[in-house]
Amino acid sequence: MSKHTQRGKSKIIILALILLVPGFLYIAVNRFGFNEYASLPVFGEKKLSGEMKRNWGREYPDTIFHTVSHIGFNDGAGANVAFPAPDTCISIAHLFYTRDAAFSRLMLDHMDMLATRFQENSKVNFFSISVDSTDTQADVNAFMHGYKNMTGKHWHVVHNANVDIFGYAREQLLIDAMPDPTDSTRFLISNQLVLLDSKGRIRGFYDISLKGEIDRLEDEIKLLMVEEIRNRPMKVEKQ
Repeated sequence: MSKHTQRGKSKIIILALILLVPGFLYIAVNRFGFNEYASLPVFGEKKLSGEMKRNWGREYPDTIFHTVSHIGFNDGAGANVAFPAPDTCISIAHLFYTRDAAFSRLMLDHMDMLATRFQENSKVNFFSISVDSTDTQADVNAFMHGYKNMTGKHWHVVHNANVDIFGYAREQLLIDAMPDPTDSTRFLISNQLVLLDSKGRIRGFYDISLKGEIDRLEDEIKLLMVEEIRNRPMKVEKQ
């Protein structure tokens, strides 16, 4: 066999591989489920809607997830603040009260650190929610003295005396909150930060008393941001 013929056959084989490999990979991805992205779990009650959805050529049952109900608060400036954040944003929330100079202060310090790290991204919003119905705008402002550029960090420290915040925390955020039965001036509140996606679904709980949880939250905020971008429908501009 001449060298010219061998070179010709080699070119044909290479060309065939170029044409066939992408098709094989596409079939493998769709048939064997390799086209999977890392995704955070969704917490809370789940139920099937009875409908089917389709993604990347694959059908799957539509699931109705627990979503946190929207509620209105006021911040230290008296402005109205909606929680969770608007439906294009990620929310991170926790509970506190201004008469607690120890644990609540620690929670706020962690939130300040996180909000500072993500301040360039307006799609990531932070919420510190007071459980004390006696907390006033002046109380909140005094307690937050020393924390800087909160607006620029998309960090909202809020209160609302007209809301059953204990019921809301337990039933919506799925975290503990109650008055201290041994001391009427104190409250028992969760030591967890809660991560919500743009649909108001709970995607993570982070116990600040455990080492490494804040770093895990930071990583999972980034992971959720990627998921939000991936799932956002592309807009086609009309010419």
